[in-house]
Amino acid sequence: MYAVLIAPSANRVYAEASVSLLTAELGVFASTLLDGRLSAIREERLAGVPYLVFDGTLSDVDIGALANLSSLYALFELHGDLLRPVPATGLDRFSSDLVSIPKYAGKTNEQFTKLLLNVTAVSTDRPADFLSRRLRVLDPMCGRGTTLNQAMTYGFDATGVDLDGKDFEAYAGFLRTWLKTKRLKHTAEITPLRRNRARLGRRFDALVGDRKAGEPQKICFVNADTLRSAEIFKAASFDVLVTDLPYGVQHGSRQSGALSRSPLTLLAEAVSPWSKLVRPGGAVGISWNTYGGSWDEVAEILASAGFCVLSGDAYRGFAHRVDQAINRDLIVATVPT
Repeated sequence: MYAVLIAPSANRVYAEASVSLLTAELGVFASTLLDGRLSAIREERLAGVPYLVFDGTLSDVDIGALANLSSLYALFELHGDLLRPVPATGLDRFSSDLVSIPKYAGKTNEQFTKLLLNVTAVSTDRPADFLSRRLRVLDPMCGRGTTLNQAMTYGFDATGVDLDGKDFEAYAGFLRTWLKTKRLKHTAEITPLRRNRARLGRRFDALVGDRKAGEPQKICFVNADTLRSAEIFKAASFDVLVTDLPYGVQHGSRQSGALSRSPLTLLAEAVSPWSKLVRPGGAVGISWNTYGGSWDEVAEILASAGFCVLSGDAYRGFAHRVDQAINRDLIVATVPT
């Protein structure tokens, strides 16, 4: 029997939801990456402190997988009333300040960003790739790049798209400064983005690492309309697509001459080009404000674009309150093989 001590959160509201969110996240790990090797996930209080407890026999690989859980603070083996610490080392290649340093209005909670990436990455047709391969991650509405930084921390290749020029410049400036401060070998440049002689926007590319030591890690941010993503990237270029839909603020395509305030309207327009970019067997994870549309409505949009929506119990356990105007949920779907 094992017990997870839940990490504290700087966000009080998120901390209140952390037990149920970690329960759902662990349930997804159990049914995918761990292939049913743990069971009976439940909350228990030990000496007045909440823990997430579960049964199972875990290998070193399993423990390494659980080390990446978004709200795991420490893992213990439970013997009666005694807790034996279990060393758990996750994927993190870089220090956590890559994700935590940027502060700005509207930033998605860092633990939730990690959770969304986790449950999507282990839901592909090859869950073990999460631990063994450099996944190619796309966030087609990346804002100032929290998802990109989390993917980079894991050692994945990360690509983002966003229409906001200020977000693009802020991310490029931050990453350049961070890489220099950490004294990491890298190249970074901003270039114009053109197709058929027409300018689509700008592109920031960073290569991290020494080519002599292997293929450098690739980070890319494209300042362009997400609805034109299929014109920018090759088909089936990514293993995983994750994004947090805007919470009712202005966003979206300017091709129609007006901006939409409905995140589901944008999703309905964007899902077709996005579907071309994820490889067969890959996975898509989307979070949104349920006051702007129900889980069933989002599922219908994804299914109409050919995705297979995952609707098991664990995948339906992520709804939680953010504030009085936002109740957030997430949905995961796969691309048919």
